[in-house]
Amino acid sequence: MKQEMYLAILVFLPFAAGLLCYLAGRVKAAGGCGGDEKSPARDCLAALFSVAEFAVMTTVLVLFVTGGGQGKPWVLKLPGIWGFGLSFTLDGFRALYGCIAAFLWMMASLLSVDYMKGHSHQNRYYLFLLWTLGATMGVFFSASLDTTFLFFEIMSFTSYVWVAQEENKPALRAADTYLGVAVTGGLVMLMGIFLLKRTLGTLTISQLSSAAALYGNKTVLYAAGGCLLVGFGAKAGAFPLHIWLPKAHPVAPAPASALLSGILTKTGIYGTLIVSCTLFWHDAPWGRLLLAIGVITMVGGALLAVFSVDLKRTLACSSMSQIGFILVGIGMQGLLGEENAAAVHGTFLHMVNHSLIKLVLFLAAGVVFMNAHNLDLNRIRGFGRKKPFLAGVFLVGALAIGGIPLFGGYISKTLLHESILEYGEGFWIRATEFLFLFSGGMTVAYMTKLFAAVFVEKNGDEGLQRQYDGQKRYVGIAGGIALGGSALALLLFGLFPKQGMDRAAELSQGFMGLEKAGEATAYFSLENLKGAAVSIAIGALVYGLVIRGLLMRRNPRTGVKEYVDRWPAWLDLENLIYRPLFLKILPGVFGVACRILDSFTDTAVVLLRKTLYRDSPLPRQRKEGNAFTEFLGKGRNLIQALGNLTVHRQNPRHRDYVHLAAMKGEALKESNLVIQRSLSFGLLLFCVGLGLTLVFLIFI
Repeated sequence: MKQEMYLAILVFLPFAAGLLCYLAGRVKAAGGCGGDEKSPARDCLAALFSVAEFAVMTTVLVLFVTGGGQGKPWVLKLPGIWGFGLSFTLDGFRALYGCIAAFLWMMASLLSVDYMKGHSHQNRYYLFLLWTLGATMGVFFSASLDTTFLFFEIMSFTSYVWVAQEENKPALRAADTYLGVAVTGGLVMLMGIFLLKRTLGTLTISQLSSAAALYGNKTVLYAAGGCLLVGFGAKAGAFPLHIWLPKAHPVAPAPASALLSGILTKTGIYGTLIVSCTLFWHDAPWGRLLLAIGVITMVGGALLAVFSVDLKRTLACSSMSQIGFILVGIGMQGLLGEENAAAVHGTFLHMVNHSLIKLVLFLAAGVVFMNAHNLDLNRIRGFGRKKPFLAGVFLVGALAIGGIPLFGGYISKTLLHESILEYGEGFWIRATEFLFLFSGGMTVAYMTKLFAAVFVEKNGDEGLQRQYDGQKRYVGIAGGIALGGSALALLLFGLFPKQGMDRAAELSQGFMGLEKAGEATAYFSLENLKGAAVSIAIGALVYGLVIRGLLMRRNPRTGVKEYVDRWPAWLDLENLIYRPLFLKILPGVFGVACRILDSFTDTAVVLLRKTLYRDSPLPRQRKEGNAFTEFLGKGRNLIQALGNLTVHRQNPRHRDYVHLAAMKGEALKESNLVIQRSLSFGLLLFCVGLGLTLVFLIFI
């Protein structure tokens, strides 16, 4: 009973906490009700609830590990109607990632106390900050795909508010893109869930592997898995559904950006792992598909980040690239089969490292924006020249994501690189290794660009530089704790790979179907250090030749070299393909098709009425109306006549109610025929039938 209570608290406490914080923010100091006035009580409550969630999650992790971490999972089932309820479970992977998620939320909430000062709609922000936490926990702890889908969609709608928080034109457009991708991905995922339920007869995650092994038709499984991959890949930011990442991060509040990049993208990876490690365990074709998507995402994101001149946009494109690294690891799991220990450990550790890295980097970027109110590299240039604490925090994140030895990113990238080498020879696998190392080099290059621009170089505007240098207090106590605590956790996680990272990977490996850890990896062998050295060398070349050479030009007014955005404006998939396709081309094509179909239907009905279904003559012809309207009209005439006799006078405006009733009857009859003949009525009936079918599939 204690286990079930812990799981219920972790999932549902944030929803109740969000409402309490919202109510606290509505109460003014004078006791009245207000909107978004300054509310220290609300801010403290939000931070305390986040701390409490992390404390409970840490307790659960300790209890699970000390109770035999590889033993029987914890289970919580909440019954519903017609057998449709919620089910949750906890194993090593879920316990560790739940702890990571709670840690990120705690640190983001602490920085929000400083960051959101002076912003509007703070009540709304804290409400959805905590609700998204509950939805995210529901996703990670879900024991069945229907529960996963429910909380996945809740998470999409609650996090949408983060993107639209500022309510300006860029924020609302980015929010439209984010919601469009999320809803489309969710609908495709729902199709996969229905198909999987019909095919395997179960949506329980622990039963999918055995059910899939017994099912002979792989084509149907590939179709269902492809639908699920679209939904989960959209949230992860995988190519070609990555379009929301570069748009959403620059406009969302920095603490929300840290969570979008660090945790919400991992819910998509979580779902991808479920599909890959249950339906397609050690499946080579599925592994090749994920490897191809991962390589394109990895290279494309790094390329976008190199060209970007916006601090948070660069970090967002970097997130896309690092998701590609993780997908490469998942693909290699399928290709390597039983000998995939390096791929399994590398995938999980890069997930964790990327979560912690983006927490550090986006929180630091939030501090820059809080003070400079800008994200353009030319405007924030030199902001951190005399801010050693902020520079140290950012440097820890930059070195970790660059894969520099002694930092966490080096460990996970080494394992992923080793998994590629273990696969064997061949042109395409060598090409994959080269692109892997080249993407790592571009990572070094764009992170060097960011660190140099913000913390080393001097701003071309001397007045602005003096203003930056004069800022002694640039973050509050809560924000300082968030920055320092996040950087310290990331640093310690990478400094002790054997004691921390290897143990965490072993605890989580059962979720990915790995029973034995395999041989220990010599992380600092010459062969592994060589791979890191190659990426660093490539990064130095890209930074020196491309960024400093091609992507900078000298300002004729100030004589200072500035960063230039040379990425072609037309090369934007959203504006180039998605918006024209879904907002213009497809609506136009379907509109014409529906118009033709509607006209064809009406024509067919008229022809049938004049031929096969021609009206037969009635036994006794009536001039108008029918027997009912004639009876009704004569009755009204009789009442009128009796009324006239009572008052002993004739009504000069005597009305023929037989005619009136007949006219009303004909109007109703014509309206009924128009409705019955119209395509809209047919579509309405189709939608009703489809809705009843969906209800039947869900609840029966």
